[in-house]
Amino acid sequence: MLRMPRLCSIALPFSNPLYFRLQSLQPSDMTRVLLPGDRVPSTSAASAATTFHLGPGIQSVVVPSSHKGKSKATSDEMDTDEKPGKEAEGVEEDEEVVANRAGLLGLQEDNKSQKYWIEGTSRRYIPQAPEPVIGIIIARHAEGYRVDIGSSQAASLDALAFEGATKRNKPNLKVGTLVYGHLLATPPFSEPEISCVDAATQKAAGFGELTGGFLIRHIELGRCRALLSPKHPILERLGAQFAFEIAVGMNGRVWVKAGDDDTEKLIAMIAELRGDE
Repeated sequence: MLRMPRLCSIALPFSNPLYFRLQSLQPSDMTRVLLPGDRVPSTSAASAATTFHLGPGIQSVVVPSSHKGKSKATSDEMDTDEKPGKEAEGVEEDEEVVANRAGLLGLQEDNKSQKYWIEGTSRRYIPQAPEPVIGIIIARHAEGYRVDIGSSQAASLDALAFEGATKRNKPNLKVGTLVYGHLLATPPFSEPEISCVDAATQKAAGFGELTGGFLIRHIELGRCRALLSPKHPILERLGAQFAFEIAVGMNGRVWVKAGDDDTEKLIAMIAELRGDE
């Protein structure tokens, strides 16, 4: 019997408005290939009440749309007090939705919302809130920990970002400890921040320290997204053979744990999850 209590649950009640449920995708959901900078096309006429949700690989950028009023003055007409290079008045700014990574454009839509993301096979992880990640504690400090999540920068983890943690009662994690959390924020010029509690309920919801088991690294990010579905065919088939626990991180890492009697089956499972032939 497959034991996946909350560790790979995807129906977590995040309060982030850009969050949408991660799940395995059908080929019909993949509409087209986009490269970084390509505009995201709308596949249907959207009403004013339509809500757009931007997922991983999609971002909103501000671009100049048009010029109104007088054109730029010539050098003879320019005020002597005006600094060179000053932009002409009347420039309007518009907002566009573009891709920031290469891959297939994923789309889910209904009468009230449209959800877009980029599905790729990259092994390099770019943090995106509120994706779940598996991290490794690499340093400790007075206020918390620095965690390796496989991105260009280590993430910060507050010592109070655990269920039931207080200033007097905080977890004491050692360097090398595995933690399962989700991204809270990904500032462009500073390190990302992760948490081990659900922001809406302040409960662990499956997040926290991972003890025992095996960590599988360097899994394709697209495969990780597919594994987040509880009805993934590999998980269903293996769950019928033996009991195990699994935590899937969108950063290309998967943690699995099983009983001592199922070691050989667990090794075969690890090879299958990695895609080894």
